[in-house]
Amino acid sequence: MTPNAHRHAPEGELDLDACAREPIQIPGGIQPYGMLFVLDSERLTVLQRAIARPAMLEAFAEPLGQSIDQLLGGALGHLADPLNRLQDQGTSYLGQVHVPGLGDHHAVAHRAEGMIQLELEEAISGEPGSLEDLYPLIRAFMGELERASDTAELCELVALEIRRITGLDRVLVYRFDEAWNGTVIAESRNDVLPSYLDLRFPASDIPAQARELYRLSRLRLIADCNYTPVPFEPVSNPRTGRPADLSFAALRSVSPVHLQYMRNMGTGASMSISILREGRLWGLISCHNQTAKRVPYHVRTACDFLGQIVSLQISAKERASEVEQRVARRAIQSTLLTLMANEDDFLNGLERAPELLLSLTQAGGVAIVHEGRCILLGDTPDLAQVQGLVRWLHESSQTDEFHTECLIDHWPAAADYATRASGLLAVSISQVHASYVLWFRPEVIQTVRWGGDPRKPVDGEKLTPRRSFEAWKETVHMRAIAWGRADVEAALELRTGIVDIVLRRAEELAELNEQLVRSNKELEAFSYSVSHDLRAPFRHIVGYSELLLQSADDKLDDKERRFVATIVESAKSAGSLVDSLLNFSQMGRSTLGKARIDMTRLAREAIQQLELDMQGRDIDWHIGQLPSVYADPVMMRLVLQNLFSNAIKFTRGVEHARIAIECETQMDSYVFRVADNGCGFDMRYVNKLFGVFQRLHHVDEFEGTGIGLANVRRIIERHGGRTWAEGEPGKGATLYFSLPMTQRQHP
Repeated sequence: MTPNAHRHAPEGELDLDACAREPIQIPGGIQPYGMLFVLDSERLTVLQRAIARPAMLEAFAEPLGQSIDQLLGGALGHLADPLNRLQDQGTSYLGQVHVPGLGDHHAVAHRAEGMIQLELEEAISGEPGSLEDLYPLIRAFMGELERASDTAELCELVALEIRRITGLDRVLVYRFDEAWNGTVIAESRNDVLPSYLDLRFPASDIPAQARELYRLSRLRLIADCNYTPVPFEPVSNPRTGRPADLSFAALRSVSPVHLQYMRNMGTGASMSISILREGRLWGLISCHNQTAKRVPYHVRTACDFLGQIVSLQISAKERASEVEQRVARRAIQSTLLTLMANEDDFLNGLERAPELLLSLTQAGGVAIVHEGRCILLGDTPDLAQVQGLVRWLHESSQTDEFHTECLIDHWPAAADYATRASGLLAVSISQVHASYVLWFRPEVIQTVRWGGDPRKPVDGEKLTPRRSFEAWKETVHMRAIAWGRADVEAALELRTGIVDIVLRRAEELAELNEQLVRSNKELEAFSYSVSHDLRAPFRHIVGYSELLLQSADDKLDDKERRFVATIVESAKSAGSLVDSLLNFSQMGRSTLGKARIDMTRLAREAIQQLELDMQGRDIDWHIGQLPSVYADPVMMRLVLQNLFSNAIKFTRGVEHARIAIECETQMDSYVFRVADNGCGFDMRYVNKLFGVFQRLHHVDEFEGTGIGLANVRRIIERHGGRTWAEGEPGKGATLYFSLPMTQRQHP
């Protein structure tokens, strides 16, 4: 805004949105308590000037173009040397100078935009002659600071001390939250101005560009809210073509909106001191006086010094508190990592210690979602609500971490469970899948006391500064206690630990799988070799035993004939076992030739091939609606033949046998089941059912080699599926196998 706008903007017609965008660092003028010169940095000649009083203008010949040593008849000539030595950063106090006819002035200078800005601020009668005059007060304050136990006590002490050395009516310490709303956390005042303690002020009261200026320039004084700004001549700097940047000038003029804000607040003068933590604006020491009042330069310097000390103390105390929290959180984390590392599945480790997992982030509930499992601990939304939240996070979040104390602002569906989960802290534990650890905090209903209605008032079509600062209460719903830095860091560190464990397990499994593949190949080769080499000896035993019976039948008695018959039967049985073992080893060596198979047709063909086994039997076959699958036809025929043959065999003692094959879809797989009403089996031994040479019934009851179901399992696993069974003695058995719907190839 132009200097004219500063002078003539009518009250009630100030556009706050325009002022929020106003470049307040180039206001085009100064406050009327001295003079400011913009100098060429090499020749020290005047490029721009702003001179407050007419007497000053009369005392100067035209200063533009003159050098410092020519101004005021050489009164400023001794400043040439310190001006030449100015550093690029920071403001330098050059001492007090006496200007003939104009009195004493404080000389302050700094570099800006490649030039030098020299300020001459009028001294105040009776003011301290130097900072040393204020040292006894500062020393006493330093001793009190050392005894302060926490940040709140620090702020109370600094508010009291600054009001004591400035004599202002009210001093507030104002802290920003994450959304840049400010709360008055400490106050020292007399009875002239009302109390603002514990009141909150909206972020719009101090726009972003004003906050940035507070961060860069630690102290600002407005001695009279009704002052008339002194413009620069010329308005634009001849070197830059724009008004001078006065970000670091003590005499810098301020926005007319802020002056109106002061008038609405009932304050004639104000001073602010920035509190920084690690370079970020933490808060303000905000000082007010009912009437206009100038604070002497050295008093302001002392206040600035106190502000810096308090900033360091607050940083130290908050950092110490954070370190203490981190130590406690890392102890919890260490225990959790140990529990996870001792389990095959890290989820089991986390599930064993719900209290620790909640304490890690001070949460009320936690959900862990990973590879189809969802574990809910503490007070959480229900399973469907958590799954919906995870889907939204996976689709919308681009980072490994997300946190908010007001979830409904981001995910409106959270309104249904705000009492349990108004706050969310989530970390992703997979780069590919929707796997998360989610901590929840419940709704905390708060009554917030604002310093006036925080909503911007409208005057006609123009936005105006707030006129009322009476306490205005607001009840806040669906918000949780905000997550702190320690909470977020603890969650991220746990995420790192989980990812490390998962990756390490994946590497271990990959290595183990490689060893198993190698061992299986060696075992298959051995089995093939042994079984192949044993076939001939067993055939020889059977053949020669039968020849012996034929050639020596009349020489053998009944007992000897039984011995030879037993040898023949045992050799034949051993030969069958060898043939089965050879077939089993070949199952792992042969290449899959996949094609689209009609499973209904294949089932009917498999039943026809088993007709000899069913002679004289009453068997009711039921074939359900079976899908087409992508598999090896020869191997799938063998699967069905083995399962049907198994069912035929174990229903032998049932008068009316019933055998059924059906299928249903589960997720991305087809699940087939072959059920019978035969002798069944005890579920305690179900893990032996699909093993090689494993039998759940004696050979005298039911014949067989005990390798048929092992072949079924190997074939199905090679197709990417799995096998399992259910049964009950005397009530039949159901054998299941699954096949993926996709056309994945498996070795």
